[in-house]
Amino acid sequence: MRRRTPRPRGGRIALVWVLATSAVALCLPAVGSAGTPTNWQLTAPGAHAVPGAGASPSAEVDLGPDGRLKLTVRRGGTTLLEPSALGVQTAYAEFTSGLRFSGISQRAIQEKYTTSVGKRREHSAEAAETTLRFTKDGHRIDLVVRVAADGVAYRYLLSGPKWVTVVGEASEFAVPATAHSVLLPFDNGRGDYESAHKHGTVAQAEAAEYGYPALFRVEDSWLLLAESDVDGRYGGSRVRLDPAEKKFKLVLPDPAEVSTGPLATPWRTMVIGDLATVTESDLITDLAPPSKIADTSWIKPGVAAWSWWALGTGDLALQQRYVDYASKQGWEYNLVDSGWADSWIPELVAYSKARNVDTWLWVRWQTIDTPSELERLFKRYQDWGVAGLKIDFVESDGQDRMRWYDLVFAAAAKYKLMLNFHGAPIPRGTERTWPHVLTVEAVKGAEGTKPRPGREPFPIEHYLTLPFTRNLTGSMDFTPVTFSGVRPNSDAGELALSVLYESGVQHFADSPESYAKQPLAEELLRAVPAVWDETKLLAGDPGKHAVIARRGGAEWYVGAALAGEGRNLDAALSFLPAGAWTADIYADGPEGKIVRTSQRVNRDSTLSVPVARNGGYTVRLRPNG
Repeated sequence: MRRRTPRPRGGRIALVWVLATSAVALCLPAVGSAGTPTNWQLTAPGAHAVPGAGASPSAEVDLGPDGRLKLTVRRGGTTLLEPSALGVQTAYAEFTSGLRFSGISQRAIQEKYTTSVGKRREHSAEAAETTLRFTKDGHRIDLVVRVAADGVAYRYLLSGPKWVTVVGEASEFAVPATAHSVLLPFDNGRGDYESAHKHGTVAQAEAAEYGYPALFRVEDSWLLLAESDVDGRYGGSRVRLDPAEKKFKLVLPDPAEVSTGPLATPWRTMVIGDLATVTESDLITDLAPPSKIADTSWIKPGVAAWSWWALGTGDLALQQRYVDYASKQGWEYNLVDSGWADSWIPELVAYSKARNVDTWLWVRWQTIDTPSELERLFKRYQDWGVAGLKIDFVESDGQDRMRWYDLVFAAAAKYKLMLNFHGAPIPRGTERTWPHVLTVEAVKGAEGTKPRPGREPFPIEHYLTLPFTRNLTGSMDFTPVTFSGVRPNSDAGELALSVLYESGVQHFADSPESYAKQPLAEELLRAVPAVWDETKLLAGDPGKHAVIARRGGAEWYVGAALAGEGRNLDAALSFLPAGAWTADIYADGPEGKIVRTSQRVNRDSTLSVPVARNGGYTVRLRPNG
């Protein structure tokens, strides 16, 4: 039987304490000629803006003589964001120049909360929040800045009239031109985030639009640019690299974003630190609103079989064959993709439940694009006993689509249906607010490795960029471990994706016959969880290699892979609790076969595993006794 990771019971906890102002780390502002503050130095709680390898980030907000706001971000002695414009244009006022400072308030944020999925389920957040108030022509705008040990974020608050119409933002991100960049071309406007990243320097980057997240390295520091807390009040933004200034300018998806006032824009989010800090950070979910679902006992991450990749959807008989295999493996789910029929789904659901397997159904978003359709169809799916829905072809970041998302989230929660979105934009902290959203595609995934005449494999660098980019914004439905796919990596490298990639529903997409040829892979896939309690980066370089450890319950797993010529990849096990452990290592063997070895280890051990060209390995670590 498959090992199941213990899950917390009951509802989610969200505790917020507003502490005394003196707890917030704020340096004294510089003062202009009229005695009005014009510069504010902001740091994380308990931190000091001093050089050092372990330094926390700091933010500097400056109000120029022309009333223009600019933001600078540093980590120790390294400037990650050079002075960058701030401001908003609305239909009733233009807040990009002529601003006058009118006040300040501060608070310290401390929160504890849980999520169903992600890098971990138990979260603890701490940040210093400063609200700077400005006026222009009798209108007010607030700039809210949060600084934490792992990053800086800001948003605008617009009180305005009853309805607030935003027609543009002046927000920009002046990352140094010498910074190494990992950028995602914005899919020619499709909004499905299914491009491959481009590596280079900012100076070398093409003047084009790029989707989140964007990753940068400046000297020994890393910056991940993203956003959080996007819903029907606002569209999901992206950035455009200005060809003359070489600055990234924020781009809104619509001619105007319209909402009732007061309006809080999404958080413009910069995760900052060394590569481990950025990879392990929860800043994006920390900034999202608390869970809107009180009882989460029905939300259950797990592993799923999926016939579409290898054999199509077929009929009832094919789906029953996949259910039998999922049951044999101890997997929780079977996903029925496009092509199913009302006539046989109820029978399949009953057949599956008798074998301890639950059912997910594919749905095109256009069939559920009105409140009446959501009510009618979600009620039907619940009556059938369906556990979750894969909703496809969303393909938009626009405000109208975000309003549709709000309806879907609420209706699915009402009918206790878990969610997976395909052909869709990235999650932006969604897993905290709506914990029944278990995964999202938004990636050039294994659908593109399905064997077809003339199909070329993805570059191996693509596989090793995703753990440091797309997967950091939320669960990623890559549908990995497809041994019969058109791919550049070794079998052991493909198996390692089961740990390297996090997804609340992990779809292992190959056929039962293909997996049966890999009995050692089957053995590992019966054990590896889809939900994690801890995540640690042991080693990595985006596009070149990654070694990531994740804990599920009492066991740890390590996924490791590299691009290029084979060599030994090390994994230091200092994260283990004291005591003796058994390490089962699934690695590259002769003639490309996966081999398994076992050894006794402890927290002082370092595994040094030989890896084939474009290869990898997976380790299952079990406490002895």
